Amino acid sequence: MFQIAHNAGGLHLLVSIMSAPHSSATSIRVWDLPTRLFHWALVLAMVGLVATGSVGGNLMPWHFRLGYIVFALVLFRLAWGLVGGYWARFVAFVPTPARLRGYIQGRVASPAGHNPLGALSVLGMLTIVAIQVGTGLVSDDEIAFSGPLSTLVESSWVSAATNYHKGLGKLVLLSLVGLHVAAIVFYQRVKRKPLVQSMVHGRVVVDGVQPVPPESADGKPQRLLALVVLAASAGLVVWVVNLAPAGM
Repeated sequence: MFQIAHNAGGLHLLVSIMSAPHSSATSIRVWDLPTRLFHWALVLAMVGLVATGSVGGNLMPWHFRLGYIVFALVLFRLAWGLVGGYWARFVAFVPTPARLRGYIQGRVASPAGHNPLGALSVLGMLTIVAIQVGTGLVSDDEIAFSGPLSTLVESSWVSAATNYHKGLGKLVLLSLVGLHVAAIVFYQRVKRKPLVQSMVHGRVVVDGVQPVPPESADGKPQRLLALVVLAASAGLVVWVVNLAPAGM
């Protein structure tokens, strides 16, 4: 009797262990290839802009070229935020005030993509970069180099744009980049979240999250769409920088 009861108890324990819920780590694709390429292209272009702008002289033509590249990248990201992979879309990561407050208070879990604070950082970065590009288009150093649209704007606006672009704008942008890098280091070292690695291979591990978050589509149709969007963005940049009549 004891043996039977013992075996029955063991069987019940075994069944309980097998049926008990357990934590499972699942890797999902969060960042599609176009989003990742945009990110690293913007990083390289921004480094080049800072370097060429600081040195000046013969490097200024490259400063303008890199500025046009950043212009096209910003346009691409704005469009990709509407039609890109799930986690690249603004509707997937732009936080509501309630969600932002809940995340800061620890009541809302971090999503697979950008957390609410990271989302604000992305929006802030895109905004500041766009303003920097816009002021560069109408700036004029009154020596040798002027933006392609400077002849279309009143001199007072050109002067204000030039001062902002070379002074406050550059300082704000570098400060925002510094905060962004510091946040990445904090999440990498303190919270042990491999943000840099995820932006390389595109995948994020979600541990015990139910239901499993959706993945971002990243097949040939999405990549072809990204090429079309990028080409349209580049074409728009070419059109904008050639708005001023030749010889003005």
